[in-house]
Amino acid sequence: MENSYKLDETDIRILRELQKNSQLTIKELAAKVHLSPSPTFERQKRLEREGYITRYMAVVDAKKVGNGIMVLCNIRLKQHSEEMIQQFIDAVQDIEEITECFNTSGDYDFLIKVYAQDMHAYQQFMQHKLGAMSCLGSLHSVFVMSETKNTRGVPIVVEK
Repeated sequence: MENSYKLDETDIRILRELQKNSQLTIKELAAKVHLSPSPTFERQKRLEREGYITRYMAVVDAKKVGNGIMVLCNIRLKQHSEEMIQQFIDAVQDIEEITECFNTSGDYDFLIKVYAQDMHAYQQFMQHKLGAMSCLGSLHSVFVMSETKNTRGVPIVVEK
């Protein structure tokens, strides 16, 4: 979807502020971007309509809800057929432990981000969920020791 509207500085400020805190009221957001509430509301709705803002969500603390470990898994498929690729993509959609999945280049085909309660839970996940995928060729697990940065936002690049 190509947008016909070019972002101006106020749009960019709105996007940046909402990435920091999507629960800002329109009044609070308007004060932060130095605009009155009505035009701020209209701009926010336009940014939503045009797909700049795709959703709002709460960021949950993984450890507080029982996920003691995060694992990044590099996945290699058995074959690069359209059927095998689609089989893997479809399968990961329904696996709660997999929170992100990326199709990658290089030695591996996909990178998935997995949360588990502990090592035993991760082992069960590997054996019973990943292991059940007939399209899976191999995987390489990287256990995250600590998270040093996660803004959950994206840089907003301005076209000149």
